[in-house]
Amino acid sequence: MGELTMSAPVAGLASKNRITAEDVVMLRREVFGDGVVTRGEAEALFALDATAKDKCAQWPDFFIEAVTDFIVHQEKPAGYISQDNADWLVRAISRDGMVDSRTELELLVHVLEKAKSSPNGLCAYALEQVAHAVIDGKGSLMHDGKLVPGLIAKAEVELLRRILYAHGGDGNIAITRAEAEMLFKINERTAAADNDPSWNDLFVKAIANFVMCSAGYEAPMRDVALRRDSFFEQAEPGIGSFFGRMVSGGLAGIMEAYCAPGDIESEWESKNKAAEALARRAETIDASEAKWLAERIGRDRPLRENERALLTLIKHASPEIHPVLKPLIDKVA
Repeated sequence: MGELTMSAPVAGLASKNRITAEDVVMLRREVFGDGVVTRGEAEALFALDATAKDKCAQWPDFFIEAVTDFIVHQEKPAGYISQDNADWLVRAISRDGMVDSRTELELLVHVLEKAKSSPNGLCAYALEQVAHAVIDGKGSLMHDGKLVPGLIAKAEVELLRRILYAHGGDGNIAITRAEAEMLFKINERTAAADNDPSWNDLFVKAIANFVMCSAGYEAPMRDVALRRDSFFEQAEPGIGSFFGRMVSGGLAGIMEAYCAPGDIESEWESKNKAAEALARRAETIDASEAKWLAERIGRDRPLRENERALLTLIKHASPEIHPVLKPLIDKVA
């Protein structure tokens, strides 16, 4: 970081090793008094967060709000995070490639949520923090002692969904290769665990989004493409497995997100037009996407349930199957 900019009252906090509610009131006055949060002030707040061992309950919200205001709204262009600012943020919150505290992880996610646009790498870095915890039991998510390494619980799924939503911003942005890679990594390393059912829902929808948009489908808003669907999470015996539930009714709901027109009066007309649009837009998955997918789910082992669901979705979405994928598709025929 550069040279710290601290007023005398703020500098005085650095030596007392604690931040009280009264201190936060003072900081709000000092930092937001002129309506502008500078880089020097943001760096000073990072220094306080690192040195103060005893922080009041009001501190995290203030810290996140102030630093987010600086990086999203004060740095130009407002609302758009440049690569330089993204790199600055990662340096500020990282210790050996990992976010050190839960407050700083929340800051990272909050910045993504508030920005209109951010570099792809910043979202991938946020996903990586969840992966560190879920796979290796490392990082800020482990500090409260609730997370079990090797298993992905509902809280981690919702955090992943929140990060992916955030990176979508205001536009129709498809899941990126880096994001898909990280989700496959998590799926591979937690496959033997009793993961929360919501993980299958998110995994299939996110990877399908990447593959289908790479093949020419128009990307829907991420909150539509990845929305949580309780249909997949039902545990009634008559409905059966996740794969069975998707084939019996969930598939149509996913497909509609990729072609439904935005201005249709009746639901029936919407479904008909969606089907027509799907037929017009469906394209063959090309060689690079087919090879990428086959390398991740065709490793001389039985298909996992969520992989079977993903392949079934691809089979319905693409009228022609690339030869590289055909042996895998045949397994779910």
